[in-house]
Amino acid sequence: MLPLVLASSSPYRRTLLERLHLPFDCQSPDIDESALPGEHPEQLVRRLAERKARALTDRYPRHLIIGSDQVAALPDGRILGKPHDFARAREQLHAASGSSVTFHTGLCLFNSQSGQAQVDCIPFTVHFRELDEARIERYLHLEQPYDCAGSFKSESLGISLFRETCGSDATSLIGLPLIRLVDMLLAEGVQIP
Repeated sequence: MLPLVLASSSPYRRTLLERLHLPFDCQSPDIDESALPGEHPEQLVRRLAERKARALTDRYPRHLIIGSDQVAALPDGRILGKPHDFARAREQLHAASGSSVTFHTGLCLFNSQSGQAQVDCIPFTVHFRELDEARIERYLHLEQPYDCAGSFKSESLGISLFRETCGSDATSLIGLPLIRLVDMLLAEGVQIP
């Protein structure tokens, strides 16, 4: 098996990948994550996941490199990124209140030795409860999810904001779709478990 590298600095993705009990290194790729004009969320995350993986080729020339990227989109197409602060997080949760947010998670497994890339996008939809100002503020003060797209942590108290979820892989909501990643790794001959 070629050594694995996770092209990310995300502690959430690292924790998810640890579930597979495979040894791996982590390295943050340095790429421009800006959307291209007219680029739809699915196109954006597929492109960025692959760019992140390929960005580490020089440093890891005989490796399986995992790249992932995620954006959250409201039904009107507005993208909810990482809020970085309380005010933006409050705006995002108000926009999501009583509505649905679809998380598009791009995934790439790049074999830097062969040059082969497997790329996919896994959607996951969250249907939010009606959220009043007091509930939003209580949640943000308790959890401070300012480094999370959509302004919540589904693996923690953020689950209380949901009415329903819909998708094939709940780990995609956290940022690394493990079910699809296992398919990709098996195609590369990696034995799991």
